[in-house]
Amino acid sequence: MGRIDHSLYLAAVGDALDRYVPVTSLMQSELFRAMRYSLLAGGKRIRPVLVLEFCGLCGGDQEAALPFACAVEMIHTYSLIHDDLPCMDNDAMRRGKPSNHVVFGEAQALLAGDSLLTMAFETMLSSESIGGVGAQRAAEAAGVLAAAAGAYGMAGGQAIDLMSEGKKIPMETLQKMDECKTGALIRAAAKMGCILAGAESRLVRAADEYAAAVGFAFQIVDDILDVQGDEKSLGKPIGSDREKDKSTYVSLLGMERAGNAVRGLTDTACKALHAFPGDTAYLRGLAEELAVRDR
Repeated sequence: MGRIDHSLYLAAVGDALDRYVPVTSLMQSELFRAMRYSLLAGGKRIRPVLVLEFCGLCGGDQEAALPFACAVEMIHTYSLIHDDLPCMDNDAMRRGKPSNHVVFGEAQALLAGDSLLTMAFETMLSSESIGGVGAQRAAEAAGVLAAAAGAYGMAGGQAIDLMSEGKKIPMETLQKMDECKTGALIRAAAKMGCILAGAESRLVRAADEYAAAVGFAFQIVDDILDVQGDEKSLGKPIGSDREKDKSTYVSLLGMERAGNAVRGLTDTACKALHAFPGDTAYLRGLAEELAVRDR
């Protein structure tokens, strides 16, 4: 399988994020520097890509969906900044660079995360964004993202993660934690793309099924890479799960069964795409590429 060219999506999202969080001479310019430090640090941009690709697949206007794609990336970046804080996962490296709090201090990093969280909704609900997709679709997409980011989604998953530290947790707890912490935002992105295009409910459900499988596989691969990944490629130390005595899919299933689970989930994701009448090669390739990634 050839490598997927994400360059057009990455360029569009990167340029838009640069505009939404500009360099400024305001008194709070250091806050904007902290926001930009993490937001523009690269990464796979999987979530905004899913918004744009599902929107296009369902016949929607990808340019009009771009603010919503950027909003998802803002939420994701805020979560990474906060997850790295000493009161959370206490990680000093992110994407091959010192974590936000290491560079800007804990207080500024906390504010940078808060600001990105709120800017996501400011971006989606601006008059320009609403004018591009219509008020009803904008509100529905924003609602999906809000639910995915909060206590029933990403924040709730982090809470389960914190309460599970130093404990041997069962598979059911691990799956629930990852469904919330990692899967919720990936699923929201896929559904938002369909919603912004005005897709019928069966396609929203199919997108959700695809993204749920991709998100689950993504987390299992993360656990595998923490054992046998390359620190230089990953941009962060490996072995942290073992050091923290965390239960993972590798520790619970073993390496072979974890790898088999990734392959099965990738097949599930690709089968979900059969519901769409358009060309799904990009999304199939994305699922397959993420299953064999090295970072």
